[in-house]
Amino acid sequence: MRLLSRMSLPFALLAVALAGPATASAHNQNARRVGHRTGYVYLDNNTAGTNTISGFSRSANGALTALPGSPFAAGGAGLGAGIASQGAIRTADDGQYLLAVDAGSNQISVLRIGADGSLTPVPGSPFASGGVEPDSIAVNNGLVYVSNTGAGGTNYTGFTLSPDGQLHPIPGSTVTLPDGSGPGDVVLNGDNTKLVGTRVNTSLIDSFTVGRDGLLTAAPDSPLAAQGVGPFGSEFRPTNPSQLFVANAHNDVAAGTTGHGTVSAYKASANGTLTPLAGSPFADFQTAPCWLVVSPDGQYVYALDTGSAEISSYAIARDGTLTLLSNTPVSSTPGVTGTDIALSADGRTLYLNMAKVNGVGEFAIHGGTVRQLPGSPVPASGSGSTVGITTS
Repeated sequence: MRLLSRMSLPFALLAVALAGPATASAHNQNARRVGHRTGYVYLDNNTAGTNTISGFSRSANGALTALPGSPFAAGGAGLGAGIASQGAIRTADDGQYLLAVDAGSNQISVLRIGADGSLTPVPGSPFASGGVEPDSIAVNNGLVYVSNTGAGGTNYTGFTLSPDGQLHPIPGSTVTLPDGSGPGDVVLNGDNTKLVGTRVNTSLIDSFTVGRDGLLTAAPDSPLAAQGVGPFGSEFRPTNPSQLFVANAHNDVAAGTTGHGTVSAYKASANGTLTPLAGSPFADFQTAPCWLVVSPDGQYVYALDTGSAEISSYAIARDGTLTLLSNTPVSSTPGVTGTDIALSADGRTLYLNMAKVNGVGEFAIHGGTVRQLPGSPVPASGSGSTVGITTS
């Protein structure tokens, strides 16, 4: 074992995004698949029965091509229906492993990523999630936390990921949550000293410090009342582990009108207390910003507005405050939106899980500017209930 380093209506907004399947638009695969392969992109197909993972190779220009052998068997079972969460699938150990939720069997699959991007389950996979209906995974430097959202097993549970890909439960790590609270995302900061989880249904944010043994200690103010309704996707700044960003997805439900989406920015103190930064929350004037991602260089936040089918771009100041730069349509086709978001490791391409059309949206980004690539979205091999998206 390695050492650890220091809805009712709310979900109606998501139902549009998670509905499916529908047919993705046809396009010429060969005409746009050019450039040297630089990495991979994966979707959790959330397949009922035997769950599968869709895999794509990524070219230098950001274009994707389905991997030979995709979809790959995950081992556990999916739900066959949408899951309202961020981070249902993650890569770990610098791209050696892929972790995916099997919400239908209360398990986590761990697969080894081959040099060609192919996936092979590690011995013993899938592993019990420690609860019911796992929906989000946080992983960093051998530490793994899973949020489970099902009745009778709603919690956060910790594991260590060994060098051979085995998940080992951390004794005493489970933090029980009220059934129905709807944990939507769980994230670790870059030095494994903080963990945050969002409760979508009750508009609360859980904040913890993480001990060297991987155990959690709740911050004095945890759970914290969120600055908006339905806190959903969240991420710590890669270049500052004390700065946290959270998308407030369901402000429009409370307001009764559209265009009230916001992103909150917090400072996490040494004891885990979250303090909103000056000016927070920051409006994007869109509907239902559910998913967000921070650029690898820590300069930008991109929020996926599910209800209005836009991508909102923010610049991040040194102190963590945000400035809205632009809003970019997800698609020219009405009703097409996304259900999770990821960035390539070089920060040059943004990818969306577009479950409704069973595809992956591709967008080039430069200096906070977002531009859809020709031929996007790329067809996926799932069945319209895919969850999560990750890159390696």
